[in-house]
Amino acid sequence: MKFLTLLKKELKELLNFQTILTMVMMLVVLSILGEFMGGAMEESADSQAGTVAICDDDKTEFTADLINQIELSGYTIEMKENTSEDKAQLLDDADTDYLIIIPQGFTQSILEEKKTVDIEYISRVNNASVMSAVDSMDSASAVAIIQDAIFTTVMTGQYGIAIDELEFISMPVGVDEYTVVKDKSANASSAQIQSHMMSQSMLIPIVVFVLVIMASQMIINAVATEKLDKTLETLLSAPVSRFSVLGAKMTAAAIVALLNALVYMIGFGNYMKSITDMQGDLAAGTQATESVIEQLGLNMGMTDYILVGLQLFVSILISLSVSLILGALVSDAKETQTMILPITVLTMIPYMMSLFIDINTVEPAILRYVAWAIPFTHTFTAISNISFGNMGIYWAGFAYQIVFLAVCMFFAVKLFTSDKIFTISLNLGQKKKFKKNTK
Repeated sequence: MKFLTLLKKELKELLNFQTILTMVMMLVVLSILGEFMGGAMEESADSQAGTVAICDDDKTEFTADLINQIELSGYTIEMKENTSEDKAQLLDDADTDYLIIIPQGFTQSILEEKKTVDIEYISRVNNASVMSAVDSMDSASAVAIIQDAIFTTVMTGQYGIAIDELEFISMPVGVDEYTVVKDKSANASSAQIQSHMMSQSMLIPIVVFVLVIMASQMIINAVATEKLDKTLETLLSAPVSRFSVLGAKMTAAAIVALLNALVYMIGFGNYMKSITDMQGDLAAGTQATESVIEQLGLNMGMTDYILVGLQLFVSILISLSVSLILGALVSDAKETQTMILPITVLTMIPYMMSLFIDINTVEPAILRYVAWAIPFTHTFTAISNISFGNMGIYWAGFAYQIVFLAVCMFFAVKLFTSDKIFTISLNLGQKKKFKKNTK
């Protein structure tokens, strides 16, 4: 009964309005982010299907045929006038961010002098976002469009080759692309698969990082505040076992952690559904992404999400048990922000590694073992391990996390069941300050 009373007290302190609002916001943000990313991908695909703005300074029959061939290739042509030598002003006048300029003398150089001639390609960079780069047509694409049109125009006009024969000459070999994962294969491009996997691997490290830091900060502040206000001393001196006090704190924190993990799983599931649905709609000439992912065994089912959530839950419990000890070491209110630093560093290392490399194959091996020694690493790599069938690595990492949690809990229990909890502190900088004042 006393335990339940303590548990209600801890839950009331931890599961406050701010915590609930954060969980709700995370659920909403992940869902909206999925819709936003799906919409951005659709908009990008529409723009790339797209429109080509051309300024024809040569104005010959050859360039007219050239532009006609570009239209026949499926592009919408917007003809612009060369109104200014200033490139920025020219884009403003043309009301476009990308412009191809065919220079004067272009036809003579190509047909009569048989020499290479440069076209001008002007593009505007509006921001540094990833989708901005995806939306843009690069200079290589612009040149490729013109070269294909020149080839078609010259071969059909001067040499009288039929379009169907020309298609065979220009591309006698097609590509039927297959992607293999483990012992499974699918008729799809590896770029299509990698795009899907990247969309989930970019987000989960951020979610894990935020949840671990947030949970750690929450418990460090709670314990430190109770210790500094002397309420912890009163609580531990009450006629209730200290183990019950610690158990209530950990149980309450675990409940909050579990709620955060559930919110993550639901929100992340909504995010991935929006991305996958849009990728499936945009897939042309290949199987829909969702079908391909399932065929390759890379799809995440409910059991897989539970396994990921389980590792996330254990990671949060580890951070909470360490935070209990760190919070007890605080001797000054200003130190609470400093105490989160060890957990931040140990979370930041695997977070940054997981964004750019495969931790399971990193060389030299010593770096891989160092990364694996950090308990949070196994949560950052959970989705990749589950998706690609590396269940041995997953379960080994999970077992290591359980052992690490048991060790942390041992020290937390030992600290809270002794009188050292009232006197222990790091006294960061205070010893030096004391010695300096006594000189």
